[in-house]
Amino acid sequence: MKHSDDENKEFEALFRMMYPKVKAFARGLLQSEEDAEDVAQDVFIKLLKYPHAWENVETRSSYIYTLTKNQIFNLLKHRKIESKYQENIQFAAEEFYVSDDEIHNQLFAKEIRMLAELTIQRMPEQRRRVFVMSRVQKKTHAEIADELNLSVRTVERHIYLALSELKKIISLFLLLWVE
Repeated sequence: MKHSDDENKEFEALFRMMYPKVKAFARGLLQSEEDAEDVAQDVFIKLLKYPHAWENVETRSSYIYTLTKNQIFNLLKHRKIESKYQENIQFAAEEFYVSDDEIHNQLFAKEIRMLAELTIQRMPEQRRRVFVMSRVQKKTHAEIADELNLSVRTVERHIYLALSELKKIISLFLLLWVE
C-alpha cells in the first residue's frame, strides 16, 4: 500500500505522539511491557493500513483508544482460548497416555485372564458348573449344593480342585512368562 509523503509525515507525527500513550494504556491493563509493546505495534499497523480511520483529528483519539482496547480484549480472549486448549490437551494426554509398563501389564493381565478362561472351559462339566456358580454367580456352597443336588462337601471339593488347577496353570505361565 503506497502512501503519499504527506500521509507518511502525518502518520509519523501521530505515531510519535500517540505510541507512548497507547503503550502505557496497554501496559496498565496487561501488566506486561512485552504485551503492551505488541498491542501498541498492532494498533499502529492497523492505523497505517487504514489512514482514513485516523484522519479526522476530532475522533482520532477515541478511535485509537477503542482500537487499543479491542486489541487488548482480543489478546486476552486468545490467551483464554489457548489456555483452555492447553488444559484440554493436557487432560487428554493424561487420560489417554498409556506407558509401556501399563501396556505390558494390560497384556499380562489379558493373557492370564484368557488362560484362566481356557482352563475353566476344559474342566470336567460338574467342576466347571460348581466353580462358575461360586465365583461368577456368587452363590454360597449351600445354594450350589441344593441347586445341583450335591453335598456341601462335594461342592467344596470341586471348588478346591478348580482353584488348584487354575493355580497350577497360572504358576506355570508365570514361570515361563517372566523368564
